[in-house]
Amino acid sequence: MQKEYRTIKEVVGPLMLVENVEGVKYNELVEIEQADGEVRQGKVLEINRDRALVQLFEASQGLKISSAKARFLGKSIELKVSPDMLGRVFDGMGHPKDGGPEIIPEKSVDINGTPINPAARDYPDEFIQTGVSAIDGLNTLVRGQKLPVFSASGLPHANLAAQIARQAKVLNADSKFAVVFAAMGITYEEADFFISDFRKTGAIDRTVLFMNLANDPAIERIATPRMALSAAEYLAFDLGMHVLVIMTDITNYAEAMREVSAARKEVPGRRGYPGYLYTDLASIYERAGKIRGKEGSITQIPILTMPEEDKTHPIPDLTGYITEGQIILSRELYKKGFNPPIDVLPSLSRLKDKGIGKGKTREDHADTMNQLFAAYARGKEAKELSSILGDAALTDVDKKYAKFAEEFERKYISQGFDCNRSIEETLTIGWQLLSILPVSELKRIKDEYIEKYLGN
Repeated sequence: MQKEYRTIKEVVGPLMLVENVEGVKYNELVEIEQADGEVRQGKVLEINRDRALVQLFEASQGLKISSAKARFLGKSIELKVSPDMLGRVFDGMGHPKDGGPEIIPEKSVDINGTPINPAARDYPDEFIQTGVSAIDGLNTLVRGQKLPVFSASGLPHANLAAQIARQAKVLNADSKFAVVFAAMGITYEEADFFISDFRKTGAIDRTVLFMNLANDPAIERIATPRMALSAAEYLAFDLGMHVLVIMTDITNYAEAMREVSAARKEVPGRRGYPGYLYTDLASIYERAGKIRGKEGSITQIPILTMPEEDKTHPIPDLTGYITEGQIILSRELYKKGFNPPIDVLPSLSRLKDKGIGKGKTREDHADTMNQLFAAYARGKEAKELSSILGDAALTDVDKKYAKFAEEFERKYISQGFDCNRSIEETLTIGWQLLSILPVSELKRIKDEYIEKYLGN
């Protein structure tokens, strides 16, 4: 039985206060009907005795509270799911926005989801090939992992996101692969770029897109990632698919949280963000994973732009604590014209060791990865030294390392946004680069691999 109230007392920004309510629950959906029949939606944000604080999904302009009535629906926000979602574009609240028909649902799911029982989680250990050498070769993505991309304003993270969405696949697996793409607070041009890119390449056939634009309400932005993850959970755990969830931009999501928190007059935490930012981000990121006995899985690549390129800013800082590593984009590489401009040295995938090696990628992967990291680090040092003291200060071996670093950036990191490299191609390029160095310097690689792969 839906309860109706004509006791709306005040509206402040996106918030509305309803008094004398009974039996209302946190997160419950609310419909506000005006005298002329117009209906707006919101959800219960807070309950204090017989008063409910409601958050509106739309702007509150033109809302006449004297004649409006609030109807509490007894359920939270739900997403209608069906296999027909693949290939479709939705808005941030799950309504089709591609001009296609409404989804005929198999079922409706609560967008807040249910936590995965830690005892039922399976350990991520299967390699996902993104076709991007800097990720596949050095910061490997594993099925069921959360691996964020830390970017900055003006860097091409949108191109990288589209490239991964197009190219990603699980090797040696029969299961179907799907991509769920959630965009939060992006511009119309960015949304158009993603949709047209996916349509042009045919990637849209295996993709579900949720698009929340910059001029959409902040509260919708808070629902968008949960909509996307609910769709991903259905595809993964009901239909047995491998699902890659790409979310951009988490910074816009956190800004929307800060806006709503300020409207609620909450005591701010670090830099004005709410004190529960960590818990809230965890409730999104922790919906990735594999479940024992189930074929499907959810792998997450959240993308966030670091304000002022500051890694210690609360959003990247807390994200780093919750997720299993980070891919960091470099402005220096981007200025040199290298794309994707992934800075491999500070980047990290904590689960990379679990997804590489014989039977997963290739037996020599771990050794060559360690050697490439070490050689690139030393090569950058040698280049810095030569820029300060001149080439005369470098030994012959240092010069080879400096040359290696230059070639590594040009051939290994920079591959463009349309190049899809197999893991074999990535490993072969790695060996070609290592041949620049004397064999005596390859101390991290077993002799048998050097004999088998070097120079081949």
